[in-house]
Amino acid sequence: MISLGKSKGTTFRIFKEALAAYTFDIFGIIAGTIIFFQLDVFSSAPWSIAVYPAILSARGIIGGLFSGRLSTALHLGTIFPRISKNTKDFHMLFSAVITLAFEVSVIMSLFSTFFGSFFWGITLADFPSILAVILATMTLGLIIALVTTSVSFISFKHGLDPDVFLYPVVSAMSDVLITLSYIFVLSLFFSSNCFGQYFVALLGLFLIILAVYSLLRNFKEKEFIKTLKESFLTLIFVAITVNITGTVLNKISAAITGKSEVYIVYPALMANIGDVGAVVGSTATTKLAIGLLKSSFSDMRNHSREIFCTWSASIIMFTLFAFLSLSILGTLTLQLFLRFTLLLLITNVIAATAIILISYAVAILTFQKGLDPDNFVIPIESVLADSITSIALLVALFLVGWI
Repeated sequence: MISLGKSKGTTFRIFKEALAAYTFDIFGIIAGTIIFFQLDVFSSAPWSIAVYPAILSARGIIGGLFSGRLSTALHLGTIFPRISKNTKDFHMLFSAVITLAFEVSVIMSLFSTFFGSFFWGITLADFPSILAVILATMTLGLIIALVTTSVSFISFKHGLDPDVFLYPVVSAMSDVLITLSYIFVLSLFFSSNCFGQYFVALLGLFLIILAVYSLLRNFKEKEFIKTLKESFLTLIFVAITVNITGTVLNKISAAITGKSEVYIVYPALMANIGDVGAVVGSTATTKLAIGLLKSSFSDMRNHSREIFCTWSASIIMFTLFAFLSLSILGTLTLQLFLRFTLLLLITNVIAATAIILISYAVAILTFQKGLDPDNFVIPIESVLADSITSIALLVALFLVGWI
């Protein structure tokens, strides 16, 4: 059954759901705090910190595709909001997520090694280490797919719009889970005990086995193969983009010595800008699917309510991030709060403007080409959000005179 009623929610309802979902981005503050107190782990190898955005983006690709497809399918009725006795579409989508987790691990590792040889000071000999660490991290990250499923079904049953609520909630929790997983895997891999490396290798092997099983079970299914083919194009694009993020993060790390509050808010900023793009894009894909939005750029005015609500909620969250970060460090003063808030709001204006335009454009263009927008919109915008937010933060640091 097509959920028309949910698509026609009031402006305040959209704003309220967006803000409620964005509050989960506070988990990004937790992720940033974890990074700050575990910086020694990231010094284990020259690629450790630079690969971190790739890990977050890999999570964004898989989680974005899964949540985008899931939310649209719930509206259309092709997937039921229950675990047992669900549709064939649900099981194929879950299998595609497992296969894509393996694909994204290999592709990210290859591009990170190539890109890092020019900018991060690594060599081809580092490729097995990078691949093992990313595979193991993504294996642990499969837990996120279970979280996504649970959140989507519960929110849908309670009358919330998964296009607005799902990805922001899941992505925020995912940042903490994937950060903890990455630090755990790095700690094991670089431990003096050889058992750590063996355990990391076993985790990676488990993902390979699951991916091969999923592929063999579904390779005759047209929808499954279509998802993999369309997503593969996205993965190549994302793999190139995410390494730009890693390079920018290296530059930010070198520039913010003594400014720990920037480390703490960094994952939350990327998550929230990604959420802005996800809500704009996901609501657009659902509107396109049920005929409430024309596949043209001129019709963007009919999507202005969603854009205004999600951006307004984002500005509130960026202000809250500034307060929380300084409070955690015990350096909260009115002068520093105002200056740091200014830095973050400049970052928000630059990054949110760009990601809103990109999300809407990807939704329209893929729909016009006869592709499934849910295979492209959130995966592309979530990774571009990471790069755009990093670049916007670097620009803002320069504008306020912090570098």
